[in-house]
Order: sequence, then C-alpha cells, then structure tokens
Amino acid sequence: MPRKIPAQTSAPNVMILGVGSFAHSIGTALTDATVSTYLTRNYGHYSPSLAGKTFSRDTFPNPVPLLRENKIDTVIPQSIDWALQPWADELVHSGVSIFSPTGEAMRIERERYFARGLCARFKIPFPKSFVASNRIEAEKILQKHSQPFVIKNPLCSPTSPIHTVICETVADTRAWLRQVNYAEGVFLQEYLGRAEAGHIALVSGGEIHSLVTNQEYKYAFDGNQGIVAGAPLGGLVERDEQDKYGLARELIHPLKPWLRESKFNGPLQVTAIKRGGQWHVIEYNIRIGVTSGPMILRMLKNPAEVVLATARNKKLKLQFNDHLNFGCSLTLAGYGYPFTQVRGPHLPLEVDGQFDCDVWWNEVARGADGKLIATGHRIADVIALAPKLDTSIAKAYANIRKLRVVGSYYRTDVGQSLWPPGTV
Repeated sequence: MPRKIPAQTSAPNVMILGVGSFAHSIGTALTDATVSTYLTRNYGHYSPSLAGKTFSRDTFPNPVPLLRENKIDTVIPQSIDWALQPWADELVHSGVSIFSPTGEAMRIERERYFARGLCARFKIPFPKSFVASNRIEAEKILQKHSQPFVIKNPLCSPTSPIHTVICETVADTRAWLRQVNYAEGVFLQEYLGRAEAGHIALVSGGEIHSLVTNQEYKYAFDGNQGIVAGAPLGGLVERDEQDKYGLARELIHPLKPWLRESKFNGPLQVTAIKRGGQWHVIEYNIRIGVTSGPMILRMLKNPAEVVLATARNKKLKLQFNDHLNFGCSLTLAGYGYPFTQVRGPHLPLEVDGQFDCDVWWNEVARGADGKLIATGHRIADVIALAPKLDTSIAKAYANIRKLRVVGSYYRTDVGQSLWPPGTV
C-alpha cells in the first residue's frame, strides 16, 4: 500500500531523474527545495553536482531505496523513459509523488497514434496521419496520399530508431522512406508548414492551469536551416496564464474528460502548427521541457511548492514573479553537432567575464587542472528573463558571447522568426 503523505512543514526534498543542463537548471531553479539528482545517463554528471547530491545508476541500479533513505517527497523525470525501467512500478507504488502523469495518462506522449485518436474523439484538429510497419506499406501510403510527410517513430523515446525528419516535398519523403529504420514501424504525419508554437500547462486538482506559450528553434542552423536537432538550439517563452494565443483553449481544454478518466496530473505541453487560421496539434508532451522548464520555474515565486502540489494532484495557487514576462534560451553546441556520430576531443572551455543571467552546463566537466572542459555535443544553455522579449534576447546573447570552445556555435537569429506564435 502507498504510504500516507504527511503535511509539508519544511522545504521539500526533490530528486531529479536526469543529467546535464536539465538537472543543473531545474535543481538550481528550485530555490525553495532540497535537491538531489539520480543520474540516468552516462554523460553530463558534473553540472548536477553543482545543485546538490548526485547518485549514479551504476552504483544504484534501483533508485527507490534512495528515495526512502533520503526521504524524498517528489521526483522530477527528465524523460518518459523512466516508465520503462524495471523499477518503474516500484516507484509508482512507493508513495513518493512523481511530477509526471503515470500509467494510461502517459500514452498521450508515448504513442503518437493514440494522441491522434484522442484528437479525433474530441474534435481537435490533427494532421492527416498513418502508421506503417515497413517500407512497402509506407511507400503505398505515399503513393495514395501524394503529399509531404513528417516522418516520426510511432513510439516516442530518446532512443527511438527514428528521430523526426521533416520533409517539405513528396520527393523528400520518398527518399527518406528508403533510409529510415523500421524496427518499430513508422508514423507519417502530414506536413503543415513551419508556423509552429507550443503551450505548457499544469493539470492538477481537476483543473488546467496555463503557464507559458513557447517557441523552440529546432533546426540546427540560422534561418531555420539544416536538420531538426535532437534538442532545440534555442527557445522563447512568454508568461501566458491567460492563454492569449488560444492554444490551451483549442487544444488542451477539450481533453478534460480524458484527463479525468486517465487520472492525469502533471505537466502537459501541446506543440501545434497554425494553418488556415487554425491551430493543429503536432504532438503532446508530459514534461515542462528541457528549454522551457527552467524558465518557467524562474518565473514562479514558489516553484518547489507548485511542483510538489502538482505531483500530489492538489489545487494550485500560482504566483509569478513580477516583471519576468519573457525568457530566451540559447544553446552553445559543440563540435560536430547535430551530427552526433561526429565526435571531437575534450576541448578547453573559456569564459570571458562574469555572467549576469543563468548559464547551465551540459556536457562539461572539470579537468585535472581544475579548468572547465567541453566533453560532448551540447555544451551549455544560456537563459535570460526580462520584462520585455527584446531585453531577454539581448541579455542571452550578451552572455553566450562570453563562452568559447573551438568548433562550437550557436544560432544568432533566435527571435527573428517564428514569433509571435503562429508566424514564420
């Protein structure tokens, strides 16, 4: 039986399941909590140690005993893959609250065709979509529906055999269908253009609470060129509890009956594309986001209290910090990114001056001489918040220019396209 959850009388104990800048940023932004991190991957271990204790999965294959020993109140997963671990059921029944939906509610992100079915049930616009088990079936779909498709894995996971490929022509689609890995089949989603935006809310106590509208710069290079990277190269958020762009009203609120049926509580993000004046769902996610999450927590006056209440499915009283209306996130990408099969050596990381905004280290470590070194493809995330969008963007760029690693780069055009939401 789950243990009875006591009333909270002191700062909550939070354990993050993750690595790198995600764990570093979330851990540091939870100023009203005691934070530790269970390191779920084999890189990005240094920066979480700056926010609190860390525990390696190699030393502790099952984190549940750690949760009991350290009297953890809630855990914050970085990805949905925690639910596939052998200890997942034990965690769910441990009595420790989880800042994520569980069970049936996870399907909205995990299974793309399930999300499509939900949208059909509640009359939410969704691109024409198909699932094929092999190349022959996929090519037959393309022959029957001669239009460009976005190619995705049917099951969402960081280790999926297929990472999103955006095809803007039929010829592009046909070429990629000859190349992708069909180990789990393929999900073909009608290409609707580039007028993309997102909205992040918290579902708790039977209610939907809007937080921000966001935009992720997913293409690798300036001008939204290159391939879609494994994680965004930049992002913008706008405090938006009133849902000024209508994303929550049109694409999240209609799901209320299912949210209650599935006992959903936790973060819910919708990503959508506007075509013909109407938003169309591209996908749902059940996390606050790698780029948006730390900005959201910085905007809240009582972030740990909100996380804990959401994880426990309690009524929320959101309080925002005055004047932190916009945020800009920039990523310093390392040698070879986004082509992760290309790897460089560990390289010196130089910092020229003091930062006056948040800088979260990702694949970074300290060398034997005590100096910072870049150890992988994504080096740092630089995040600035301000009353106005232009101010947050300018501040982020002023700070990222203080970083130097040979062969690294960052996008120089965040904010010059894709904003306001629904534009290109």
